[in-house]
Amino acid sequence: YLPDVQYLVVQHLWLTLLSGSLAILVAIPLGVWLSRPSMAKAAESMMQVLNVGTTIPTLAVLALSMSFLGIGTVPAVFGLFVATLLPIARNTYAGLKGVSPALKEAAAGIGMSPTQRLLKVELPNALYVIFAGIRTALTINVGTVPLAFLIGAGGLGELIFTGIDLYDPIMMLSGAIPTALLAILVDALVAGVAFIVVPRGVNPARA
Repeated sequence: YLPDVQYLVVQHLWLTLLSGSLAILVAIPLGVWLSRPSMAKAAESMMQVLNVGTTIPTLAVLALSMSFLGIGTVPAVFGLFVATLLPIARNTYAGLKGVSPALKEAAAGIGMSPTQRLLKVELPNALYVIFAGIRTALTINVGTVPLAFLIGAGGLGELIFTGIDLYDPIMMLSGAIPTALLAILVDALVAGVAFIVVPRGVNPARA
């Protein structure tokens, strides 16, 4: 199964990279926007909608995507994007809202504009929580990609589900073990990036 595993691992990583990158590019600005004072009245309601969204099974999201977009890579990427988007947006919002008001007041007191406060004070202090959301979301994404096989998008799910259908444990494990290893690798990779990017001195408990 080695040639198949190598080929499907590349497919698996491509689906994760594409859907995960799109989710990060959308979720972080969304979380920032919801955390702004001008959105204070609507933000909690919108966050509740996002929280409800996390309770919808990914398989159901993929099935709905397939209904509108057909089968193949596009609906799979869209479904995985939606499933990955929610934890990152929620953590971005929570991280920014958790920044100490004293820090924001001090930044305003020395004449920083709202944009400067966001970029130089709020985001650096919220990075730990934001990266925690990214780690969680991408790890879940890697573990969910096998379901994309059910709508014709390939990935290691091809070995897992075919192995189940054929009662072939070796084939099933040939897909399941690399999936687990990829999830661990992605988690470690994001943790390494967070270690480099998050400013020293930021208190994770406070952020």
